[in-house]
Amino acid sequence: MYTMITELLSGLALFLFGMKYMSDSLQQAAGEKLRGVLDRCTRTKFIGVVFGALFTAFIQSSGATTVMEVSFVNAGILTLERSVGLTFGANITSQLVSLKLTAVAPFIIFIGSAVLMFGKKPLLKKIAAVIFGFGALFLGINFMTGALGQIPEYESLVRIFEYLDNPFIAVLLGLVLTVIVQSSSVTVSVLVLLAGSGLVEPLACLYFILGANIGSCTPAVMAAMNANRNAKRTAFIHVMFNVVGLVVISIILAFASRAIINGIMGISGSGDFKRFVANADTLFKVFQTIILFPCSGLLVKLSKKVIHSKGNEEHDENEMVLKYIGVSGAPSSSTAMVEIVQEIERMALMVRENLEFSTRALIENDRSASDDVYKREKYIDFLSHRITEYMVKANQYGMPIKDRERLGGLFHVVIDVERIGDHAVNIMDDSFKEKNKKINFSNEGKKELIKMYNKVIKIFDESVKTFVNNDKSNMDKINELEDIIDQMQIDYQNQQVKRLSKGICGVEIGLIFTDMVIGLERIADHSTNIAYSIFHENPEDAEEQQKAALE
Repeated sequence: MYTMITELLSGLALFLFGMKYMSDSLQQAAGEKLRGVLDRCTRTKFIGVVFGALFTAFIQSSGATTVMEVSFVNAGILTLERSVGLTFGANITSQLVSLKLTAVAPFIIFIGSAVLMFGKKPLLKKIAAVIFGFGALFLGINFMTGALGQIPEYESLVRIFEYLDNPFIAVLLGLVLTVIVQSSSVTVSVLVLLAGSGLVEPLACLYFILGANIGSCTPAVMAAMNANRNAKRTAFIHVMFNVVGLVVISIILAFASRAIINGIMGISGSGDFKRFVANADTLFKVFQTIILFPCSGLLVKLSKKVIHSKGNEEHDENEMVLKYIGVSGAPSSSTAMVEIVQEIERMALMVRENLEFSTRALIENDRSASDDVYKREKYIDFLSHRITEYMVKANQYGMPIKDRERLGGLFHVVIDVERIGDHAVNIMDDSFKEKNKKINFSNEGKKELIKMYNKVIKIFDESVKTFVNNDKSNMDKINELEDIIDQMQIDYQNQQVKRLSKGICGVEIGLIFTDMVIGLERIADHSTNIAYSIFHENPEDAEEQQKAALE
């Protein structure tokens, strides 16, 4: 028995490793393209169902698919309404576990490992990792098959399976086992092997599958615990899909179990219990999708009533929290980049507000928002620290190839945005110097500062938009604005020297004016760096890299 248990646990470990390795590698290989495909394939619920089914069939884990889905909703990539079709499709599990691929599994592993060792291109190595995981999955099934085939030799173990004749116990065992291993595919795979050995009766298999479907909700529920309300609602819809399926199918089985078993057996082939289990799992999910698809809108409304909004869903400005990055801070390879970009954009909007209020305080003597500026600066520093921490984690966890290439530049972007925030605070500090010393800018000086400020705000907005959209089309405009601002700095400083020499303004206000002009020019430089981050991991070297590429 010791040998049997060892083989079983080894096979299970290899199966889980293969599934996760294949899923993670696929996400890292697909990356940005996967997000684009997801956006296109969820525009209608029906296409979402088809895509969810196909994707789950490939990675062999409805749990992994729904966890990704919850992450997408939390990151704002998917709306709650568009996620429903994907939820339904993800529950239509594949039949790969019933295929007889165990004989070729070692060859699949060999091909995957060979390319992993000798391949040079990152994308090719990630594809090889997917192949390797696929082979490991079926090698695990091979080990489990050998172990479970020994069970009939042990009478005490055979008697345990007799308890599965009780529908409640069968459902409970399927649920518990799936919760433990975090994968309904594993549970169904084990059931396929047990059924193939004649240890579990067909009716017990059906109830076992229903329990496993409920247990498959666990990964999605856990992923949604620290997510926003729409992500929680997505997980709730996933749970309701399987709960309703359990209730409806259980009622049908109570009255027509023999007819259903005969029907599925007729499709599967007489005596082929492995195929029977796989087909039953698929047919149950398809049936659930058919009866619930017309009610998808009602499920969305129900989720909103159960998980309702308590007042304003936005966080209070004074409460320092991350909005898009989960509380747990555990990066998802599929959504980490989107979450980071959205948090940086949020940080940039705060910086813009501070810049606007500080400039108004200096030029128009309006310091009514000074407290807000200093509070917001603390929030900006908080975001800078937490976003940087998350990026370090994301890099360690493994990201899609394209995302990893962009990640290096994002560290610089956070620094640039934070430094612009520092300049905004410096401007506010200068406004208090102006107030305390009771000095004012000349009319001409005010006009120059306003004109330069408007250009700086424009280049900041254009740069942030370029960064967020990862769009290179605006770079000519940004470069043109930077040249204009550089010239403004020179011209306005010269004008200020002339005003000082003519006695139009004093030395103290002249120093504040010069500080402001220099600060605005540096803000423009940081803004340009933000835009150039989309070209190269080091924004300071990006311009040279671009010129070299053009030549």
